[in-house]
Amino acid sequence: MIDLNRQVILTSRPAGIAQAENFAIRQAPIEQPAQGQILVRNHYLSIEPAMRGWIADAGNYAVPVAIGSVMRSLASGQVLASAHPDYAVGDHVTGWFGWQDYACVAADQVVQRTTEREMRASLGILGINGMTAYLALTLTGQPSAGETVLVSTAAGAVGSAVGQIARILGCRTIGIAGGPEKVRRCVEDYGYDHAIDYRAQDVGAAIAEYAPQGIDVYFDNVAGGISDSVLPHLALRGRVIVCGTASIDRWAPWPTGPRIERHLLVKRARMEGFVIFDHVDRYADAAAQLRAWIAEGRITWREDILDGIEACPDALAGLYRGENDGKRLIRLV
Repeated sequence: MIDLNRQVILTSRPAGIAQAENFAIRQAPIEQPAQGQILVRNHYLSIEPAMRGWIADAGNYAVPVAIGSVMRSLASGQVLASAHPDYAVGDHVTGWFGWQDYACVAADQVVQRTTEREMRASLGILGINGMTAYLALTLTGQPSAGETVLVSTAAGAVGSAVGQIARILGCRTIGIAGGPEKVRRCVEDYGYDHAIDYRAQDVGAAIAEYAPQGIDVYFDNVAGGISDSVLPHLALRGRVIVCGTASIDRWAPWPTGPRIERHLLVKRARMEGFVIFDHVDRYADAAAQLRAWIAEGRITWREDILDGIEACPDALAGLYRGENDGKRLIRLV
């Protein structure tokens, strides 16, 4: 074991999307676990679009990361030392371990046990990305076979899973993505019936062509102009799942746009926000269903892996620049 722990800390609040200059890498002693704690050697660090909100001044559903603190993140790794009866040296775990080589944490920071083979998947398709896709779609969207499901950021870690799950449930699927390669992937890799390139096509016109009867479930990861184009095409009693607002890069001034009330009223539609942390009690069941579909070859996914803790400071900005090809991870070991 090395003597020092490299940690990525937040040094300043970003104005919009966090850039590399908002972070710094420092060295600190490796702590040893006190009673009830474990020491984890991180192997993989997760990069989430939601991190933007975790470090904003106003915060959202989570307390903002403090300036000078280790960047909050999920990570997966192996237990090196344990002062907790439920965890043994050598166990593989995923949890809130932060952007650092080593994490000395209370056992309640563990989200799930995993295996060496599933460490990466536990941060993606078997982690909060897959859980969000499955639970938001089934609990909030409640799709029925034959309905049409539209997904924004359809080639991303969440969106690609949503499209595949919707197909398994017997739905027609339409994806929205940026650029010809991501559009191709939506259809060829993730089985979408149609995909729309928002950079090159009129989104509203394409929806009218592909779904003349309207959209029954809209899985919204972006908000903003794309969603403004989608809402007029809701079907009667359509459901909108607000899962992300990737197009809104800052909280002030608050963005404005077309008003949604008439769309919801006339279509008797429903719009509801979804945050995965409200549904921790359902993780095990969701993971079991996803594992079953994976074993049957019905769900596939991609990973975008960067190497070394030095890649952390710019990793979130790169995600919002659209550079990732699948679920973005940092590999440490």
